[in-house]
Amino acid sequence: MLELLGSGLVTLWLEMAGVQLKPLNAFDALAWQSSPGLVLAPDPNPAGAITVQEYLKALVTSKLIDPNLTESQGIWMQSGPMLMANHQGTTPLPAASLTKIATSLVALKTWGPDHQFDTLVSATGPIQNGVLQGDLVIAASNDPMFVWEEAIALGNTLNKMGIKQVKGNLVITGNFMMNFQPNPIVAGQTLKQALNYTTWSRPANYVYSIMPKGTPKPQLVIAGTVKLEPQINSQQTVLLRHRSLPLKQLIKEMNVFSNNEIAQMLADSVGGAQVVQLTAAQLARVPQSEIQLINGSGLGPENRISPRAVCAMLMALQREALFHQLSLSDFLLISGFDHRGTIHGRHMPTATVFKTGTLRDVSSLAGVIPTRDRGLVWFAILNRGNNVSGFRAGQDQFLQHLVQKLQVAPAVPTALTPHSAINTVPELGSASRNEIVYGG
Repeated sequence: MLELLGSGLVTLWLEMAGVQLKPLNAFDALAWQSSPGLVLAPDPNPAGAITVQEYLKALVTSKLIDPNLTESQGIWMQSGPMLMANHQGTTPLPAASLTKIATSLVALKTWGPDHQFDTLVSATGPIQNGVLQGDLVIAASNDPMFVWEEAIALGNTLNKMGIKQVKGNLVITGNFMMNFQPNPIVAGQTLKQALNYTTWSRPANYVYSIMPKGTPKPQLVIAGTVKLEPQINSQQTVLLRHRSLPLKQLIKEMNVFSNNEIAQMLADSVGGAQVVQLTAAQLARVPQSEIQLINGSGLGPENRISPRAVCAMLMALQREALFHQLSLSDFLLISGFDHRGTIHGRHMPTATVFKTGTLRDVSSLAGVIPTRDRGLVWFAILNRGNNVSGFRAGQDQFLQHLVQKLQVAPAVPTALTPHSAINTVPELGSASRNEIVYGG
């Protein structure tokens, strides 16, 4: 950071934007280095501040909020180290699913984009003439997207190994979730059903119908029941290793659909909500008091984050993405490219990378929008009130008005361009992620 200051690049950037700075001494440089969001100066162009003032007035005139309750609304907007607008920007407010930005950041920093969560499948007895003389054991380790397709592929791999029947039970150990059902007994019962196509329910049959043509139907009959064990039996034999989708895809799917169960399992994988809270604040360089979490998903108004901290976390997530030759849009929705999930019904300017958040009386939106006059503009809007749909429409209009004043970017910046194919749906049920370990 000091090298960047010394190079004069920041001064040049600010001078191009019309800001005159006094020479920075070492103390000033260190102050900037530790400053939340790396804000150096206010924006001399009032477009951002005016747009925010107009937006707050519109909330009152449209009766979305009481004129005496504007303090319940939070807004922060900045471009690089330049503060463009601030309304309650450092006050922790109910953030809803913007909490998933913190979970995304900490999971990516902890595991890296290509990390896969392993699920080991083992046997407690020998395999004779296609019959496992013992229990089939599932040792899970935080795979948040083990769904019908994955279970069908797992059953087909076990059939390929010659296993057609299990005399014992289906034993679950570790943090196992299927179809986003966190109760391991219920998840295990669903897995047992998925492994034998003759017991499939309507949802299973539907999922199979959209899988690649020619996919076999597994038939693995388990005679016993589903049981939980606290730890793996050392006497068992590992049959195969199932690997989850890469973390970058898990994070993208979590944010596309704002999936609470994926978020909570990812938060658990790094140590829980308190670890996410502390680590996110450190990576974003904001005071710990500005990120207050009770879970990794954002469920509950007790999850409170300041608008400034939201923007700082987004910038930290972008830095981490760039370190891995990825971009923020590889982890969040980008308008004009993605067409799934929470983008439905929204009308944001093209190439806006964003995350939404919704509770009964909370509507939040945060992200980054490319502009001609201010480059990348980072924003966070945290609304509190009962008209969630009205807030959503107002947020979109706010961004449209901002782009009108700062002008549309001539092209989508490379820093925001997705590296994956447009609107890519992950390849669930791929047999290539099942590694057969048992040799005899």
